[in-house]
Amino acid sequence: MRTRMSWADLPADVRAAVESLLGDRVVEAVSQPGGWSPGTADRVRTAGGRRAFVKTACAATNAHSVHLHRAEARITAALPAYAPTPRLLGVHDDGEWVALVLSDVDGRHPATPWRADELDAVLDALAAMAAALTPNPVAHAPTAAAQLAPDFAGWHRIAADPPADLDPWVRAHLDELRDAADHGLAALRGDTLCHIDLRADNLLVDAAGRVTVVDWPHAGRGPAWLDTAIMLVNVELHGGHDVAALFRRSPLTSDVAPETLTGVYAGLAGFFTDGARQPPPPGLPTVRAFQRDQARALLRWLARRIT
Repeated sequence: MRTRMSWADLPADVRAAVESLLGDRVVEAVSQPGGWSPGTADRVRTAGGRRAFVKTACAATNAHSVHLHRAEARITAALPAYAPTPRLLGVHDDGEWVALVLSDVDGRHPATPWRADELDAVLDALAAMAAALTPNPVAHAPTAAAQLAPDFAGWHRIAADPPADLDPWVRAHLDELRDAADHGLAALRGDTLCHIDLRADNLLVDAAGRVTVVDWPHAGRGPAWLDTAIMLVNVELHGGHDVAALFRRSPLTSDVAPETLTGVYAGLAGFFTDGARQPPPPGLPTVRAFQRDQARALLRWLARRIT
């Protein structure tokens, strides 16, 4: 099971700081599923009826999560009001604890395996989001290539130190996977603000079918098709849909060169394959199993494209 603290587990001074940002006392907090942070993720209600979403991270538990929360605060604060994202209401950062207070979204994660209607709604929303966020409205956002360069170097790390149990197909195609990932990274040019970490648990769908995209710490400037391509990895993982047909159908991905998509997926597969063989990070005991599942799904897809 995933490790997640609750609102009641937070130090009293952190709770008080969040309540100060909200201007009222929190009387209800409901922990939310999804995600991989070992901190809290709660929908809260104040005595006066105000609602918000509060997520926290602690440096003593997982310093990288604190770094991600700070990055998310910088990006989310700069997102335009027309973006289909939560609004940042406030930040508490005492050096040890970081708490983000965001507008509450009355929605739920899409079902997995993906339902056709929710998948259609998400694909339409990503097309609209890419149009709305082009040109990139966040001046300080890094490039997608800079964000993904360490991840896409995964096959280089594996080639330098291949594990004994490396998949035989991967071992036989390691040079091709490494070259494809390098090509994919070089193709990440564009001036769209991309989320770069899209999957079902970073999306919310409300009762009217409106889609909100949450959790933006990895955002960067890149090609308009990147988020759709990354989200379709999640569809491939859970099965039930012809992902190749979805690529052809989406106006964002239909004209992307096949070798570019192969390269991006090779880069992601290298990241997940390399990450899955590492010890679990502090406070995240199950993330390596998630990475193994992602790697398997991507490698199945790549095996159909690399011969």
